[in-house]
Amino acid sequence: MKTALITGITGQDGSYLAEFLLEKGYKVYGLERRNSSRERRNITQILDKIELINGDLLDQASIIAAIKESNPDEIYNLAAQSFVGSSWGQPEYTGNVTALGALRVLEAIRQVNPKIKYYQASSSEMFGKVKTTPQDESTQLHPRSPYGVAKCFAHWITQNYRESYGMFCVSGILFNHESPRRGEEFVTRKVTKAVARIKYGKQKELRLGNLDAERDWGHARDYVEAMWLMMQQDKPEDFVIGTGISNSVRTMVETAFNHIGLNYKDYVVVDPKFFRPAEVEILLADASKAEKILNWKPKKTFKDLIIEMVDNDLKLEK
Repeated sequence: MKTALITGITGQDGSYLAEFLLEKGYKVYGLERRNSSRERRNITQILDKIELINGDLLDQASIIAAIKESNPDEIYNLAAQSFVGSSWGQPEYTGNVTALGALRVLEAIRQVNPKIKYYQASSSEMFGKVKTTPQDESTQLHPRSPYGVAKCFAHWITQNYRESYGMFCVSGILFNHESPRRGEEFVTRKVTKAVARIKYGKQKELRLGNLDAERDWGHARDYVEAMWLMMQQDKPEDFVIGTGISNSVRTMVETAFNHIGLNYKDYVVVDPKFFRPAEVEILLADASKAEKILNWKPKKTFKDLIIEMVDNDLKLEK
């Protein structure tokens, strides 16, 4: 039986990955910050099947202790300050958790057992002001937020440990992936929750920033499978993961409102306060390497994803 340790297990990706690994017969450990036990809503259904260890990416000693306790074959580093918007208000904290947190995990692996396989959650936000579209593994990085910069550090330090110490370290450069478990601060969930509240008369309008920004949106459940596949390869390599189809925020909003029979134009207000200091206009994945080597393809369509999220929020608001 294989053992995995997941940082960020209470988040969207961590919870889906934990479920996926349990189905594969893994013993699953999760690193949990001491004050985040109240955030277990994504893992309540599997709490009796996993083991949680107190630890924090800001604290090297706790990471080393967690690795010694769990003795994993694989570590998936999914913990981060993961909201781009917040990274402008908390740039130092974002760097400390998202960038240096990855370094602390890698260094802990090197010290405890360099044979442990390591997965780093890289992000399409590293591409930022894109030089070419679509983006693949060789596209130049030009991050446009403290979050994007922190993810670049984590990405490069992962590659550095792979090349310097011969460790099995991979980065999945994941494009936007959503689900009903997405945090309410993210634009997709903000929209689907507002749609449900408007439907039930709890909210009058929805205020958003740039409706013309385009993203490549997929389902988180599909993307955790790609993470696992990267870790099963004979040699460690980085992979771009996405659908290869981009949609604007406007299209996403329209899809969500159409699902409940309303015209988004009657409810959506563009508010300059939601524009980023430096905007990322378009992100679009070329995941052909993952398709060829990992035999991976997304199963859920963009429309399926948005409808699933709206239906879930309708249920919650009711």
